[in-house]
Amino acid sequence: MKLLAAVVLLWSLAGPAIAAPDEDAVRDLLHSTFDKPEAKLVVGPVIATAGYAIAGWTQGEMGGRALLQNKHGHWSIILCAGDGIRSAEALRHAGIAPDVADELAQALAKAEQTVPADRLAAFARFEGLLRMDEAGNHPPVHDRAR
Repeated sequence: MKLLAAVVLLWSLAGPAIAAPDEDAVRDLLHSTFDKPEAKLVVGPVIATAGYAIAGWTQGEMGGRALLQNKHGHWSIILCAGDGIRSAEALRHAGIAPDVADELAQALAKAEQTVPADRLAAFARFEGLLRMDEAGNHPPVHDRAR
């Protein structure tokens, strides 16, 4: 019983410092897609559940959030937005099942409680919704969601 208690205690202390494989894969994808030598991307928090993830990011003075989906073991970016994907309603509108949208919105709200206000403000600077295709590209400007 003492061993179990010790394991639970160690896990709870180390838990936030240990990223899940999905979170690492999301970070790797965003870095490989958007890092620039003169402007490195800072990614976090990342939350992932039921094959979807939301990642906050900043790059210089700009920031936003990316919504991703895991299809057949590979993460792809569905869309980029600012505050427009924080709510369960917005996530449902993006095509996510209601129960998963609720879970994502709740997990994001919890994760962002520890994010400094200036970083949250940077996430909000991304205006509108920018849908991405399977290859990680966005449609021409005239086809973008506003």
